[in-house]
Amino acid sequence: MMGNTKAKVAIALSGGVDSSVAAALLKEEGFEVVGITMEIFDGSIVVQEAQNHACYGPGEKEDVEAAASICKKLAIPFFVIDLKKEYRGHVIDYFKKEYLAGRTPNPCVVCNKRLKFGFLAEKAKAAGADFNFFATGHYARVVRSEGRFLLKKAVDLSKDQTYFLYRLTPDQLSSILFPLGAYTKQQVRKIARSFGLETAHRPESQDFIAGGDYSTLFNKDEVEEGDIVDDQGNILGRHRGIIYYTVGQRRGLGIASHRRLYVMKIDTANNRVVVGGRESIFSEGLIATDLNFIAVERLRRPYKVKAKIRFRHQEVDATVSPLNNDKMKILFSRPQMSVAPGQSAVLYLDDSVFGGGVIEQAIQ
Repeated sequence: MMGNTKAKVAIALSGGVDSSVAAALLKEEGFEVVGITMEIFDGSIVVQEAQNHACYGPGEKEDVEAAASICKKLAIPFFVIDLKKEYRGHVIDYFKKEYLAGRTPNPCVVCNKRLKFGFLAEKAKAAGADFNFFATGHYARVVRSEGRFLLKKAVDLSKDQTYFLYRLTPDQLSSILFPLGAYTKQQVRKIARSFGLETAHRPESQDFIAGGDYSTLFNKDEVEEGDIVDDQGNILGRHRGIIYYTVGQRRGLGIASHRRLYVMKIDTANNRVVVGGRESIFSEGLIATDLNFIAVERLRRPYKVKAKIRFRHQEVDATVSPLNNDKMKILFSRPQMSVAPGQSAVLYLDDSVFGGGVIEQAIQ
């Protein structure tokens, strides 16, 4: 990454160590840097703040103050962008709709696409922030190859965040910078200390909702108790509401059984949670929709790839093929556990993101 005094970049600041180090590195390389952060918590939902701040919660005020302090130390302009309405409509409402439909959503994927790399950049420019490039503290890399911009994994694979960024387009990637892509987390904290940044020892925010309890997003009348049944329809117990369950879940079922039971599927039509033995949650593949491709213009033929069906999932060899109606079929080299509709299936060619989509259904 090469900077110069004419290149202007906006860095999205969260108040944490990663984005603050990214800002410091950009300035050191000669970029004209402006810091921007988004306000998303509107206080309409009672959220109990935990020790470590989450994306959505009352700790946001402290995060914004930390971002402002970083900008003051680095002597760069700072903008706070109000995205409460956008976050509510595009992330919270999406999250609730998916859970109530029996699917398992990924709010980070949607927030990155719609909010951070969408509304935040747009509204910052409208507010007077002048920049040509947009940067974040994500652990990922952008590489230009044969005239096409590719999204590649971070050097520190343990921190790689490309799974959450797969919906970015090559056009967007052409003006995006990821300053931390070549660093390890340990190096980033060391750099923070060398710059004298107060975020050097700040704990990371991991949760989507403060305290990790996303049930606070739902009204009581949106969550109904129902039956837990086996695949033959036999009633085994009661569930607290389908929002508390996801495919592959084993803990918290509250069922006495001689064998371990797992959630096979969520039957929203009958407000039932269907459970079965471990063998019942393995799938040969999946069908995905709402596709986005980075390494190719579109999927025209089968490809051998590596597939990741959730963030903490170990990639597996797979073959992806196009289907009608802008869908794709992914067949695994060996059956995989817990293919959850609503989650994202992200595909890789070596260390590059090939593309991905939202899981529509598992292929048993």
